[in-house]
Amino acid sequence: MAPEPQREPGDDEEAGIRALLAAYAVGDPHDTLKLRDLLAGLGKRVFGMLLFVAALPAFIPIPGVAGALSGPLTMLVGAQLLIGLRKPWLPRFLAERGPRRDSLIRFERRIAPWLQRLERVVRPRMTGVLDRRPGAMFTGLLLVVLGLLLALPIPFTNFLFGALLLAYALALIERDGAFMLLCWAVGLVAIAVFGVLSGALAAAAADWLGAGAAT
Repeated sequence: MAPEPQREPGDDEEAGIRALLAAYAVGDPHDTLKLRDLLAGLGKRVFGMLLFVAALPAFIPIPGVAGALSGPLTMLVGAQLLIGLRKPWLPRFLAERGPRRDSLIRFERRIAPWLQRLERVVRPRMTGVLDRRPGAMFTGLLLVVLGLLLALPIPFTNFLFGALLLAYALALIERDGAFMLLCWAVGLVAIAVFGVLSGALAAAAADWLGAGAAT
């Protein structure tokens, strides 16, 4: 009897984020999971998985590094949703890179309790919010702005923005338009609050530089 072919992470269109991460965990823990392989076969959930990977560096506890990595990657995802791409485009140097398998496993274990709670309420529904062009464009616009704010040196915001980006990724992967509406609302509040804060910091820095130049 022929052995049953091994299923790839994207084979099951109903698989949630935990099932996908469990599938990626199989193999040599020291392997690098290339982005092009991570995104293969995910169909409409592909932007969600790319955003999930983009959010991972936001949790690196090194000032400056988290935003410098996660911010531009998030903006790349958002820009592609904004212009209406059906599949993400990645430059070759990014497509051939990705997280190590053991790093992804450790991160999944850290957030597993939260994912378990969220997956009790997050489910496929109101998919038109995700699939229709205006909804995808609005999601993309918010992600571009959130990625920009993440890239700015606003103190103590990396984990906050990282958690918000993971929520967006979960809504895209689980195909939950209702949860995405909630993410939109939280995203708009975050943009309003931290947009004002970043403007105040920029003004303070300009005043400080101006005072230094005057002396």
